Amino acid sequence: MVSDLQTTYYKTPIGIAKIDGDENGIQSISVLDDDTSTSLITSNETPTCLQDCVTQLNEYFTGTRKEFDLKLNPQGTTFQQSVWNELLYIPFGSTRTYLEQTKQLGDVKAIRAVASANGKNPIWIVIPCHRVVGSDGSLTGYAGGIWRKKWLLEHESGAKQQTLF
Repeated sequence: MVSDLQTTYYKTPIGIAKIDGDENGIQSISVLDDDTSTSLITSNETPTCLQDCVTQLNEYFTGTRKEFDLKLNPQGTTFQQSVWNELLYIPFGSTRTYLEQTKQLGDVKAIRAVASANGKNPIWIVIPCHRVVGSDGSLTGYAGGIWRKKWLLEHESGAKQQTLF
């Protein structure tokens, strides 16, 4: 059964989140950098199938949620799916290196492929690719911008964060 993909927008402290999904689950959550996207919020009515996602993101940003309980339906290759699934095992407030993630997946030679799949993660925050860091602890490789990765890791460590948007 094919369904119509629904979209909603949610204002986070670090940008406007665009959420796409349907009754089969959340397909993508991306962050928009465009300042004009703020107008999307005012005319936005959240479809029923996306309301729980908005609620849980709000709880995450207000500090009352550490784990997401959403039906996910990211679209990608089998390899990408396995990489994204492995990201779900990184606990809130923790980090893992790309090498550690690669070892968990069983092929240390695949580190570049794993890093590439992390960069294509379609479900921002919920699939926590922001928790993957360089071997020396450096904040590398984040499609949403290194400043957002830093913000998210500090948020999860309990540091007081400023709203930037």
